[in-house]
Amino acid sequence: MTEQTMAGRTVLVTGASDGIGAEAARVLAAEGATVHVTGRSADKLRPVAEAVGTEPLVADFSRLDDVRRLAEQVGERVGSLDLLLNNAGGTFSPARRTHDGHEPNFQVNHLAPFLLTQLLRPRLAAAGGSLVVNTSSIANLMGRVVLDDLDYERRRAIEFPAYGTGKLMNILFTRGITQRWADDAIRSVAVHPGPVGSSFGRDSWLVGLLYRSPLKRFATITVADGAAPLVALAHRGPDPEIDGRYFSRFTIDGRESRQARDQSLIDGLWERSAQLTGLA
Repeated sequence: MTEQTMAGRTVLVTGASDGIGAEAARVLAAEGATVHVTGRSADKLRPVAEAVGTEPLVADFSRLDDVRRLAEQVGERVGSLDLLLNNAGGTFSPARRTHDGHEPNFQVNHLAPFLLTQLLRPRLAAAGGSLVVNTSSIANLMGRVVLDDLDYERRRAIEFPAYGTGKLMNILFTRGITQRWADDAIRSVAVHPGPVGSSFGRDSWLVGLLYRSPLKRFATITVADGAAPLVALAHRGPDPEIDGRYFSRFTIDGRESRQARDQSLIDGLWERSAQLTGLA
């Protein structure tokens, strides 16, 4: 019988249609948590929701109105939220703008989770001690945040660096939460789960080529192994020791871009993201 280590805790997992999000949701539910799951594919999400004992919350992060509706639905379901796993993301061709007109790696990996987390702040605060886990990546080392050109209107967007920039933004956002929401007892942490052999990269021809080839066996770890760092952080909960930190799998203070601790970027990204999502 699974030990009920998460009993009494309410969790929302984004990007839970498959991969490490679905796996983390199943594990945390088996450990006693009340788990809510969201993803963009209704067909994929349905069996995950059934497995954790809830109704699916379908939302496409390339549409900010979907994110706003999702936050409303979560607010109707729960009075408080102990854990938010911001796991939705991926690599996308920059050539195709989102429904809202943004560069997709920027919107799906950063702007949408930023908006969702902001809208769920009252539920996170109501828990009296909560944790936001942002799934980042070692690809943050390839990222470069340019505050006056977040949407690549004056630069050429290249897929891998654009993805890496989104993952760098996850770390900057994590530190923004730590600095701004301490009075609400909301903690935040970012984590690189490892090169997981899931459907990551399905929207990218180049990444998808690797993940569909025999090389996948050598370049990736299992979905269960990839979900394990997220589950481990969930177990720690709002631990002040991990607040504002970046983990490389289970190792605290993993390798990160020099920009990741730039206070002007932490503040500037927060302010511009709030403006772009209509929160400021």
